[in-house]
Amino acid sequence: MSPAPSSITCSALSFDWPDGTPVFDGFQLAVGPGRTGLIGLNGCGKSTLLKLITGELTPSSGQLTVAGTIGHLPQSVTFDTALRVDEALGVHTARAALLAIEAGEATEANFAAVGDDWDVEERALVTLDQLGLGGIGLDRTVGELSGGECVLLRLAALLLARPDVLLLDEPTNNLDLRARQRLYAAVESWAGVMVLVSHDRELLERVDQIADLRDGEVHWYGGNFTEYEVLLAAEQEAAGRMVRVAQADVQRQKRDLADAQAKLARRKRYGQKMNDTKREPKIVMGARKRAAQESAGKHRIMHTEKLAQARERLDQAALAVRDDAEIRIELPATRVPPGRRVLTLSGLGLAHGASVPGEWELRGPERIALVGRNGSGKTTLLRTIAGELAAESGESVAHVPTRFLPQRLDVLDDDRSVVENVARSAPHATDNLIRARLAHFLFRGARADRPAGTLSGGERFRAALAALLLAEPAPQLLMLDEPTNNLDLGSVRQLTDALDSYEGALFVASHDVPFLESIGVTRWLLLDGELRPTTVEEVRAAL
Repeated sequence: MSPAPSSITCSALSFDWPDGTPVFDGFQLAVGPGRTGLIGLNGCGKSTLLKLITGELTPSSGQLTVAGTIGHLPQSVTFDTALRVDEALGVHTARAALLAIEAGEATEANFAAVGDDWDVEERALVTLDQLGLGGIGLDRTVGELSGGECVLLRLAALLLARPDVLLLDEPTNNLDLRARQRLYAAVESWAGVMVLVSHDRELLERVDQIADLRDGEVHWYGGNFTEYEVLLAAEQEAAGRMVRVAQADVQRQKRDLADAQAKLARRKRYGQKMNDTKREPKIVMGARKRAAQESAGKHRIMHTEKLAQARERLDQAALAVRDDAEIRIELPATRVPPGRRVLTLSGLGLAHGASVPGEWELRGPERIALVGRNGSGKTTLLRTIAGELAAESGESVAHVPTRFLPQRLDVLDDDRSVVENVARSAPHATDNLIRARLAHFLFRGARADRPAGTLSGGERFRAALAALLLAEPAPQLLMLDEPTNNLDLGSVRQLTDALDSYEGALFVASHDVPFLESIGVTRWLLLDGELRPTTVEEVRAAL
């Protein structure tokens, strides 16, 4: 008999955080062979679900079954910097035994270590080459690699291990444009079960189906992300029609109730008139009054029930309509007049060898996109401008208040609440003013009192962005390093909305070309040894 196909099954699965916050309650899921794109708002439980599948977290109740071996690429890939590449790939033992055998040490232990994997070194080098890491070799240490190279190294280790089930959590984070293309190719060639969490639209175009995680349930859509959007738009249009029908029904029931009450009021006045003029015997008038009261009561109950039922139908119809909140803020203090000098770089030499030759200026509310390969020095340049790193030569002068949001989002104190974090950078603002401003960043009520350490990736980004934009003095130059990392597609739209409201100058390092285009970049710069002008057409041609 052929082995059963690999799969993931969740049945009546529940999970709560230690503080009692529920994530899943009676959750159901069944995933078979193929590439599944798992999407959903930040904080809905995507990464938590992957950790439950790997066994890193334990369900509160229910069943979770995985048929086959599991490989997991988490959002944050960490290696011991002293680790050799072959150790990180998991081939060190077999490779060392193979080399020993070739050197004449034909021991039983060495043969056992090699097993059937006689081409282990060749396979490792081929896999590295497929992912663009062919030049790093197997004997270098992980500490010599960039963050993007470490992500690809971890993926190479997974591909070499050949798991039956592959879980990828935001795999394109920290990858430059060429590295992303290699990852896309690896995803397209995967033949087993794959669950892929990503905000990268181009990556989601390569999946077989979309699983939309919302309100603790998965909604399935066949096809890639474009097909998902078409289906979702049709679904939302139908949901909108149902809401409009239900609203019209509520209004009709309100009118019917008002008409019924007016009719009963007229009958009551007529009965009272008959009673006052005593045109009918007392016993007849009493019977008529009781019948009228009973009739009025029945009509009132009937129309009230119909109105309640109509409102319930409206509530049910409204639940199907998505209302993903948008960031809406006004930041007049960040305004920079056209032509005003914002930043000057003069003969700047960076810590890792890159440079900005001559004199370079940023003026007015320009929006600069900084692109380049992993390890080219983009983060180093931004950190030097922010004053976090010393320049090797030359100088960087900011002429306006400046704020920098790093990839790690470490501008927040995890032990402090969102309100307290913002208050640290805006000491003269009242608590009420801070809370009112935070509401525009979707931190309303108790959400603003949550410790930063408990926030999801997207929530943490919004809190960090709020802490920067609401700071005193207001930043007129905002520098962002890979801001879309760890953000779902809804959060990327929220970030774009927030930056639409920002009236200062922007300096953004990113590999996400669609995002850079969406924020209205006015100048493209390529850092490749030296900083030089480029165009979006040149950037796309390099893919």
